[in-house]
Amino acid sequence: MSLRKILLHIAQALMACAWAASASAHDDRNVVNTQSGPVLGATVDGVRQFLGIPYAAPPVGKLRWAAPQPVQAWRAMRSAKQFESSCPQFASPFGLESFNEDCLYLNVYTPTDAKHHVRPVMVWFHPGAYQFGEADDYDPRRLVERGVVVVTVNYRLGALGFLAHPAFSSESTTRASGNYGLMDQQAALRWVRKNIARFGGNPENVTIFGESAGGLSVHAHLASPTARGLFDRVIIQSGAYALEQPSLAQAEEAGVAFANATGCASQDAACLRALPVATVLANQVPATLGFLPNVDGHVLPRSIDDALKSGRFNRVPVMQGATHDEYRLFVPLFFDFVSGPATPEIYPFAISLLLGTTPERAAAIAQTYPLSNYPNTNTALATLATDAVFACNMLQSSQRLARYVPTYVYEFNDTTAPQRYLPPASIPYGAAHESELQYLFDIVTTLPPIPLNDRQRDLAKDMITSWTNFAYTGNPNLGPRFEWDLWFRAQTGLMRRWNAAGAAPYSLSGFSNDHRCEFWRD
Repeated sequence: MSLRKILLHIAQALMACAWAASASAHDDRNVVNTQSGPVLGATVDGVRQFLGIPYAAPPVGKLRWAAPQPVQAWRAMRSAKQFESSCPQFASPFGLESFNEDCLYLNVYTPTDAKHHVRPVMVWFHPGAYQFGEADDYDPRRLVERGVVVVTVNYRLGALGFLAHPAFSSESTTRASGNYGLMDQQAALRWVRKNIARFGGNPENVTIFGESAGGLSVHAHLASPTARGLFDRVIIQSGAYALEQPSLAQAEEAGVAFANATGCASQDAACLRALPVATVLANQVPATLGFLPNVDGHVLPRSIDDALKSGRFNRVPVMQGATHDEYRLFVPLFFDFVSGPATPEIYPFAISLLLGTTPERAAAIAQTYPLSNYPNTNTALATLATDAVFACNMLQSSQRLARYVPTYVYEFNDTTAPQRYLPPASIPYGAAHESELQYLFDIVTTLPPIPLNDRQRDLAKDMITSWTNFAYTGNPNLGPRFEWDLWFRAQTGLMRRWNAAGAAPYSLSGFSNDHRCEFWRD
């Protein structure tokens, strides 16, 4: 044996001894030796949690606007008892202010006996229009109490996560750019495949789930060949709002405009990477629905809708749904909190603003949703935008999926759900966008917490049962109480409608009629 190999064996033995000595000083249940190094978590209220574990190298310097790279290994015990930084964003009701690009961390939550069992794994991608939010806001202990391992993930947001530019495309081996946030999520999934068994999770039973931008991310991973084999089931919550993505050329054109706005008229990658984070954030000008992935030919070879329509996607069981009043969260943000509630005089203009459509199309929509049918203009706007952006796209996506994979569909319709993000507005929030999340997670927001009432707690238990049943088996049902029809290939059957009084069957045709999906059909 060579001297080099002898020295290497000695070094490895010393490292093993040092790690064992460190582990013996702590509760063994809270020590896990990942492939990158040992971490020390904590047990809090019966749940083991390992917070702020890096899954990729900090995307700073030359790694800004580049694919995520492997994290540098460590030898000493790393504390995993507190969260690490959120990804850069301005403060909002939906996320904490951060200017720290070193943000590619995940959190692992397990039952206390998970080291001795192989548990289903659920990986959560947070919402926020690809512009706001962090994994830290979603405490999954109620899911964990049902026996699953839950991983929550930070990923790059805004321009830092999705800006495409010709300079970045030219230096990439894939000749593409943008979609860095999606690549981060896939890097986290690769980390899960390699490491989660050490936490008691089953790397062969991984369910990815997310809401809003997190749900659209799940759609994107279904359509992405680079995500093949990284997950086994998916749950999509309010994530069908943008089934068509811009082309790489369109995204690069926006990137050129961004460079000009930030003083990088040379269109030089070095200039862009030298920009202060605050400058990047200040020049983000996303569309109404936030940032979007692009069809880059690599992560996304085709749009999500084309992938689902043609069957060229990663075929796994799907559970998908939306809330009944999605856009009641957004209408106050566009009107009430800016200049007051929308008035009848601006109704057609407001439709054009919300949907980005022509005046002629807005007039036709106004005729289909006449103001006389609603108590006020805001309610009419929220109803039509819910149908156009979320409900009917969800229905179309589910129709595409059901041709190829087992598909379960739901609608959340607790109109008394507490509003955890925004102050009171001119209309009731009802079952607004993100309102179902508090039934699955303990959520941290800037507003004082509003407890669920007894009926809502019962509803939360039923929902958590269905979500975790699906993670266990690919089927959300558990006996007759949770009867939930599969959406058959003939596209018949019943969906689940989650109401404050409990869950009830709801016909697909009833959902389509309620949301006027024939009008919004392609």
